[in-house]
Amino acid sequence: MANKDFLKNYSLKGKTLDIYTYPSPVLLKTANPITEFNDALRELCLDMLFTMYHAPGIGLAAPQVGKSIRLFVIDTDYKREEVTLADGSTDHRVSEFNPKIFINPKFIKKTGESLHEEGCLSLPGIYEDVMRADFVTVEYQDVYGNHQTIEADELLAICLQHENDHLDGIVFIDHLSMLKKNFFKNKLTKEKTKRKI
Repeated sequence: MANKDFLKNYSLKGKTLDIYTYPSPVLLKTANPITEFNDALRELCLDMLFTMYHAPGIGLAAPQVGKSIRLFVIDTDYKREEVTLADGSTDHRVSEFNPKIFINPKFIKKTGESLHEEGCLSLPGIYEDVMRADFVTVEYQDVYGNHQTIEADELLAICLQHENDHLDGIVFIDHLSMLKKNFFKNKLTKEKTKRKI
């Protein structure tokens, strides 16, 4: 079996996990490889997808939910629309799922270069242009430990690189100039301190 079989009949299921924000220590360290491919890991994957869709985001790495392990989930294709309920309140409907799960990923090829605006669930409210490779080839394991390879370009390639950075203790502002990086780090640290008071 592989990810595609595990996710074949995916419907929005799981529980919402807390998303850790910068500068939480778990976001700043290198995550550990995964060696056990069990039901607990598969449940975490479903909870991460559920959390990602509701946040909403197009990618979520395990360190962002407090787990320092080499795992991230991505869906760059799903649709999210606001709907009005019978009582007049609004909700969001998510459809056209195309979830992907990457465990112990390794980039074996990166080519080209282009600038894309990025944001991050762990750095709320910040959007900046980041230089990334245009095309990537990634080796990874699926939820059963089987080895897989994917080639990606455009948004999926950007998202793979962004999420993999989280596994190495890197957030996207680390790719900016020292001046911008320090500005955003100070801003986020002050905001986090205010929320604790």
